[in-house]
This record gives sequence, structure tokens and C-alpha cells, in this order.
Amino acid sequence: MNSHKLNTSEVRADQVASSKLQTLKLGLDVHADTIVVVRILDNSAPQPAQKFAPTKFLAWIKTQLPLAEQVHSCYEAGPFGYGLHRDLVALGVRNVVVQPVCLDEQHTGVNHDKSDAKQLALRLDRYVAGNAHALATVRVPTPDEEQKRIQSRQREQLKREVKRVAAQGRSLLLTQGQREKKGWWEDRRWAKLQAQLPDWLSERLECFRRVLALLTAELDAATTALEQAAPALRPKGLGGLSYEVVQREVGDWQRFTNRRQVGSYTGLCGGVSASGNSHHQLPITKHGNVRLRTALVELAWRLVLWQPDCVLVKKWGHVFGHPQATKAAKKKAIVAMARQMAVDLWRWRTGRVPAETLGWTMVGTAG
Repeated sequence: MNSHKLNTSEVRADQVASSKLQTLKLGLDVHADTIVVVRILDNSAPQPAQKFAPTKFLAWIKTQLPLAEQVHSCYEAGPFGYGLHRDLVALGVRNVVVQPVCLDEQHTGVNHDKSDAKQLALRLDRYVAGNAHALATVRVPTPDEEQKRIQSRQREQLKREVKRVAAQGRSLLLTQGQREKKGWWEDRRWAKLQAQLPDWLSERLECFRRVLALLTAELDAATTALEQAAPALRPKGLGGLSYEVVQREVGDWQRFTNRRQVGSYTGLCGGVSASGNSHHQLPITKHGNVRLRTALVELAWRLVLWQPDCVLVKKWGHVFGHPQATKAAKKKAIVAMARQMAVDLWRWRTGRVPAETLGWTMVGTAG
């Protein structure tokens, strides 16, 4: 009798072991030296966290793939880029990269790698079940898009470094009672300035000048490369550099299906605070791509100067043409123009409307 029961339980255990799961969800907390994983099998509770070295993690993933019909995973976007995502997808994992958020929603004060991985796994479980709002996914650029974007962002980094080192030189001069403006280190200004300085100070500033000369040369080369990559036919006021910055930050205009998505990505949409009968308009959300937002605002100011006859400038002409218009009113108009310009660029680049319909004056030639 006992032998019969034992055999039955062994058969059931074998059936459970041999049955294939429908879904397997992995929440990943990724670091340079470790990857912490919390696993959810089908609709079960999260399992205890496991820690892997990055070199052993992908080998472990291969052992998980035969266990389920679908293996899902997610990790937060950050300094590790999209290499892990591409490796997981290549193995057959349905991975998503998500926007970083505070994973301690209840503010318990307990927040570590294991708890983060667990929360990611729980949210991924809801996301896979059909709740699209459980995770805010990040679009992963193609390798070509990523390389082009890195090129334009590196130019921005070089520009910041030039400003930083130049400011250090100005700070040193100021400590010695010498007040200088931008460009103090350029040859013509430096020749006049050096004659007024003691030798020891000139020697210290020469160190900054050598660094600035190298950074400036790299910055000029990066700027020239971006300008040459831009197409010849462009709206007047949209220079080659601005065109490439906007294009490389967007990546693919076709990924937007409506104008609301475009406006939301720029972060130039106004916020709203509403509860019951209370309703307040807030400043722009600034939720989105800050580099794109900056480039669009600069472009909007140039449109006022170079495209006075375009539809967008005429729409806000009553603000810029009004002698009593305040500075705040002009800034609000520029923000609205920048948001609409992003939509117009999307419509133009995707072939929805021609440049003539937008009233743009084009420069250059096609081809």
C-alpha cells in the first residue's frame, strides 16, 4: 500500500518537472560587477534573488530558455547602455529596457539590489499580463542610430569641457584681481593679457591654454563632421549642426504615430494639476529628451528671424510684433513654437506634408 503511494507521488513529481512553463519573468538589477535576478514562474510568487557575475549571467540565461514557452526580462536604462538588451534578444529572451523610477513606492526605507530586482520582476509580471502601464519602456536605438547619437553627444561633451576649463582659467585670473571674459585664452587676447601678468601666473595659465587648444581642435572637427553629414536641402534657419542634433536624438521619425507622441517626447507640453473642481495649468513637464528640447527652443528663436512668412511664425506674430509684449510672453510663445516645430518636422520628414504647406523657405538643393 505504501509502495503504491510512493510510486504515484514520484509520477506526479516527474510530470511537474517535465511540464513546460508558459512564461518565465526575470527582474534584473544590473551593476558593473554583478547582476541580481529575481525570477517569477508563470503566476507564482517571486523567488529569492540570485546574484551572478556578468560573464556567467548569459550562460545561466541559456539554461532558463528551455523551461518556458516565453522568457521575459527587464532592467532599468542607465550607464550600461543596450549591450545586455541586444545579447538577451539574440538568445531569444523578450527583454525590455525601462525608465528608471523609485522602486520603493511605499517609502519603507528598505531599498537594495534584491528589493529592486523583486519590484522589477513584479512590474514585469503585470506588464506581461497585459498592463502596459506597469512599466515605462524605453525605445532601444539600432546600433547605427546609437553610434550617430554618440557622435553628436560627444561634441556636446567637448563643448562643455571647453567652457569648464576656460572658466577655471578665468577663476584663477580673478583671484589675482584680473577680470576676464570668454575667450581669454585665444591668441590675440592672450598676447595682450600676458604682457600684464607676472611670469608665474602666465605659466599656470599656459597649462589651461594647451588643454583648451586641444579641446577646441576636437570640437571644431566634431562640428564640421556633423555639418557635413546634414542634407543640403533644409528649411532656412535650420543649420546643418542643428539638423543633425535633432535627427540623431530622434533616431527614427517613423516611430511616432501621432502628434501627441512627438510633443510628449520633447517635454515641451504643459503640465496639469487637477483634483475635483480644482484645475491648474503647470509649466512644461520637461519629461523627455533634454538635448532635443534645447535644440528645438534654439531653432524656434531662429525661425522668428529667418522664417517670418512661415505659418508657425505668423501664428505667433502678434506676440513678437507687439511692442508691449513681456519677456515672459515671448518665452511662452517660443516654447509653443518649439513644440509645434517638432510636430512640423515629424510631418515633413515622414512625408505627411510638403515644406510649402508649412510655409518654409528652403535653402540648398535636393540630392
